[in-house]
Amino acid sequence: MRTDIAQPIRLKDYRPPDWLVETVHLDVSLHPTQTKVRATLALRPNPLAAAAPLVLDGDDLTLASLKLDGTALPAESYAATPDNLTIPQPPHRPFVLEIETLVDPSANTQLSGLYRSSGTYCTQCEAEGFRRITYFPDRPDVMAVYTTRIEADKKEAPVLLANGNLTDSGELPAGRHFAVWHDPHPKPAYLFALVGGDLACVEDKFRTMSGRDVKLRIYVEHGKEERCGYAMDSLKRAMRWDEEKFGREYDLEIFMIVAVSDFNMGAMENKGLNVFNDKYVLASADTATDGDFAGIEAVIAHEYFHNWTGNRITCRDWFQLCLKEGLTVFRDQEFSADMRSRPVKRIADVRALRAAQFVEDAGPLAHPVRPETYKEINNFYTATVYEKGAEVVRMVLTLIGPEKFRAGMDLYFTRHDGEAATVEQFIQCFADASGRDMAQFMRWYSQAGTPEVTVAGRFDAAAKTFTLEAKQTVPPTPGQPDKVPMVIPLALGLVGKNGRDLPLALADGRTIERGVLVLSEPSQSATFTGVAERPVLSLNRGFSAPIQLDTDLNGDDLAFLAAHDRDPFNRWQALQTISMRLLIDNVERLRAGKAPRSDDKLMVALAAILEDAKLEPAFVALSLVPPGEGDVAREIGRDIDPDAIFRACKALRAEIGERSRRLYARRKKRRPA
Repeated sequence: MRTDIAQPIRLKDYRPPDWLVETVHLDVSLHPTQTKVRATLALRPNPLAAAAPLVLDGDDLTLASLKLDGTALPAESYAATPDNLTIPQPPHRPFVLEIETLVDPSANTQLSGLYRSSGTYCTQCEAEGFRRITYFPDRPDVMAVYTTRIEADKKEAPVLLANGNLTDSGELPAGRHFAVWHDPHPKPAYLFALVGGDLACVEDKFRTMSGRDVKLRIYVEHGKEERCGYAMDSLKRAMRWDEEKFGREYDLEIFMIVAVSDFNMGAMENKGLNVFNDKYVLASADTATDGDFAGIEAVIAHEYFHNWTGNRITCRDWFQLCLKEGLTVFRDQEFSADMRSRPVKRIADVRALRAAQFVEDAGPLAHPVRPETYKEINNFYTATVYEKGAEVVRMVLTLIGPEKFRAGMDLYFTRHDGEAATVEQFIQCFADASGRDMAQFMRWYSQAGTPEVTVAGRFDAAAKTFTLEAKQTVPPTPGQPDKVPMVIPLALGLVGKNGRDLPLALADGRTIERGVLVLSEPSQSATFTGVAERPVLSLNRGFSAPIQLDTDLNGDDLAFLAAHDRDPFNRWQALQTISMRLLIDNVERLRAGKAPRSDDKLMVALAAILEDAKLEPAFVALSLVPPGEGDVAREIGRDIDPDAIFRACKALRAEIGERSRRLYARRKKRRPA
C-alpha cells in the first residue's frame, strides 16, 4: 500500500552523487498545456563513487522518449515513473542521455518547476523544482554548464529569457521564434531559470571595476515601467558595494530581473536572471512608504549578492542552506547599513530577530542553524537559518576583526569558487586567515536554542579593580536536552562618569582585542585594573552575540547608559530595558486595579536623547518608541492579560508624547527670534 509520508533525510547519511553532469542542453518548446522539454545531459561516473545505477529525480513528469548516445533505449532497459527515471545498468563511462518530457505549465498550480500564470511562463526551481521540468539528479552538488534554447509563439511570448548570455535568436515558421542562452558558470539545477511572456523592459548599464559594461534589464508587466527606478538604482549601488567591500565583480554580459505578480517566494537568485514578486521591485513615491523603499533595496541587494554567495559557490546539500542564506542576509544587512543608518538598521534587525527567531528557538520548532535531519526541505526556510545564520557570520567578524574577516572571505571565494561547499569549509577559511581555532565556534551551527548569559559586576575602590562575573547556559530544546558551552563574543565597555570609556586592562595581562571579551566556559570572570571610579558596564554592544542577557544594572545605571553610552545600540537597549521594566510593573498594577506609574529616570534619559544634537534623527525617532504589546507579552511569557498590556503601553506612549511636547516647547522658547 502506498504511503505519502516522507522519510527523514539525515546529514550524517550524505554521500557524493554516483553520477555527475558536465553539460546540460535544454530545448524547451513552450505551449500552454503541452510544453516539450528535450534535455541532453553529458554524464560521467563520479570517480569518488562505485559503479551504480543511474537514478534521476522526477516529479509529475511524462516521459516521451529516451536515447543514450543517440540510440533509443528499449523499454526493458529502463524504468520510468512520474517521480523517477532509472537505468539499472548504464555504461560505466561518460555518455550522453537525451530525455524528452511533456509538462503542462497551465495545470501547475504549485508554482514550482515550469508554470504559466497570467499569460507568462516562469520557473521556480529552488529547492526541488527542476525535477518537475525534466528528469535530473536534482541535488545542489551536481553542477553543470547550461545552454538553453527556448521556442514559443511570438505573439504570446515575445520575450524569451534564461540564465547566462544571449548567444542566438531568430524567427521560425508559423509565427514562432527562438532564443538561445548560455551560462558558462557551472551551477546546480535549482538555479536554472526560464521566462517567456509579453513583458516591458527597463534598461540601464553598469561599468564594473575592470571596465566591462554590463547590461541591466528589469522586465515588468506593461504599464509598470515607471515604478522600476528605485529597484534599478538599488541594483547598481549593490553591484558597486560588492566590488568595494568584498572585491566581487559581476561575471556575465547581462543581469536581468523579472518581476511578476504570481510568484510564490519573495525573490529567487537564479544565475543572471533573478525572478521577483513585483512588490519587491515596483515603487512610486506617490504611494510607497519608506519601509517599502528599504525593503526593495534590501531584497534587490540580497538576490544580487547571491551571485557569489550561493551561485558561484553553492551548497553541497540542503543541510548547508545557511551557508548561502545566512551569509547573504549578513551581506545585505551590511549593505543596507552602509546605505542608510547603521545604528537604526542594527536595531531593526535585532528587533526582527527577537520577534521571530528567539520565539522559534524557545518553542517546539527549535532547530539548529544547520539542521541534522528533515523530511521536507521547504520547511527549513526559517528565521533560524536566515537571521540567526546571519548573526553567526557577524560573530565571526566580531571575533577576528574586519581585516582578517575580509581575508577569510577572499580565501573562501578563491578556494571554493565553482564548488558546492559546506559550513565546515566556510569556517575553516576564517580559521586559516586568522590563526584562530574555530572548532568550538561550530557549536553555533549544531546547537539549537538562545544562550542565556548572566553577568554581575563588582567594583573595588581600594584596589581600583572592576570584576565581571559571567555565566552562560543554553536551554534544552527538542532533541537536544543537554548542551555544551558556546563561544560568545561580548563587545563591552566600562563607561566612566564623564561618559567616556575607561581603558580595558586585565589583571592577568591578557588583552581585550577590539573591546571583545570571549566567553567559552560555563562561568568566567575577568578583572580589569586601573579603574579609578565606579564604571557602568556596557555589555553586548552592537548586539555582538544573539543571546538573552541578564545583568545587575539598576535603573540609574540604565538611565546613564541611555544618556552617555558611545554605542548607539546599547543606548537604545537601555531605554528599552527601563521601559520594559516599567511596563511589566504597570501591567501588574492595572490588573490589581491601580493606576500605572511613571518613571522619571526614563523620561530624563529620553530627554538626553532628544537634546543630543550629534544623534541621527532616525535614531532619535526610534529611541522614542517603547516596546510594543507583542514585546511585553513575550517578556511576560505566561498568564498574559492583553487588555492590561494594551493599557500599560498606551499610557507610556501618551506620557512620552506629552513630555516630548513640553521639551520641544521649552526649546522653542529659548530659541532666539
